[in-house]
Amino acid sequence: MNATVITTGPGVIIATAIASRFTRLFAYGALSVVLVFYLTGVGLSESRIGLLLTLILLGDTIVSLVLTTQADRIGRRRMLVIGSLLMAGAGLAFAMTNNFLFLVIAGAIGVVSPSGNEVGPFLSIEQAALSHVVSAPARTTAFAWYTLTGSFATAIGSLCGGILPSLLGSGGTASTKGYRAVVISYAVLGIALMLVFTRLSSATEVDSTDRLSGLAATNTLLGVGHSRKIVFKLSALFALDSFGGGFVVQSFAAYWFYLRFGVKPAALGAIFLGTNLFAGVSASLASRLASRIGLVKTMVFTHLPLNILLILLPLMPTLELAIGVLLLRFSISQMDIPTRQSYTMAMVRPEERSAAAGITGVARTVGASIPPMFVGLMFARPRLISLPFFIAGTLKITYDLLLYRQFVAIQPHEKEFR
Repeated sequence: MNATVITTGPGVIIATAIASRFTRLFAYGALSVVLVFYLTGVGLSESRIGLLLTLILLGDTIVSLVLTTQADRIGRRRMLVIGSLLMAGAGLAFAMTNNFLFLVIAGAIGVVSPSGNEVGPFLSIEQAALSHVVSAPARTTAFAWYTLTGSFATAIGSLCGGILPSLLGSGGTASTKGYRAVVISYAVLGIALMLVFTRLSSATEVDSTDRLSGLAATNTLLGVGHSRKIVFKLSALFALDSFGGGFVVQSFAAYWFYLRFGVKPAALGAIFLGTNLFAGVSASLASRLASRIGLVKTMVFTHLPLNILLILLPLMPTLELAIGVLLLRFSISQMDIPTRQSYTMAMVRPEERSAAAGITGVARTVGASIPPMFVGLMFARPRLISLPFFIAGTLKITYDLLLYRQFVAIQPHEKEFR
């Protein structure tokens, strides 16, 4: 933490954020493909795995809330370094033990992604840091490239996570040893992430004058004051969306393809490589569409179709059709993400951005943390393995309709804060 930090321009800061995003999402993608296979390989039942994933995400909620709501006050760089250490520690713990209690503790305190998506404090703090150095008109575009990078990283990570166990197994067959190698790699990448963050520019930090003036103007709760009402309202909606998404996290989606069609991990890696590449392309189109129809309409109008496709996926009678629907869904799956992030950042004061992103991010994590416990029980019963897709699609469509009703007429008012 004593490394010399040089104040640099927005270009270098954006490049650093993209590098950290790529490293992190590569690790998440690799782990998500093999995590359930690894845990079953070390002796855990499907129901216990579902409970473990729920407890992991609940623990991540607390860690994220603490780190993100204090980041603007204590330092964004410091909190990112701490998050990286927690990621590395969790990976090492998972690789070293199969004791359920120890796994719960390590997963709850550490940072583990069973979904292939963002967990921990990283996304929230990086959103705030990027908003601090990027102009408002360019923010959605910056977030789109940031999201695209994550999708490509998840795609490549998913492919590597699926292939590596087979390369290390006997006769090209994946083994628990191979799965453990992916878990160890996850820990190593956490350490690499820490090294990236130790060199993060001080230009990403909140100016002390802005922070003190914001705190003096109003009482804060969890780091937000002026923006409290809008943040909590958005958080409730985001929690509903993630609660639906929690029924189809990538770890269980991969396992569903195995149970339904007998797809092996190496092939699953290739499938999720394709889905995440398609997702990355969709993110790059978000800023163009948002500039035409607005942020909220972009969020809703691109999100509704993919949730209809989610309901249709388990109805496909063949593997080829199921993959086709999955790829079609992912081809528009990321367009709401940079617009959602940009809208949230535009609605809050600069000194509240880390906290706002953290609170909305934690709400999403809380929403996503509960369903895996029920999915594990469903997967233990062959007749119910497709039910999570129907539940997820219905809940996420409900989120879209509520978001449109409550926010379509509310425009960002960040100019009032300048």
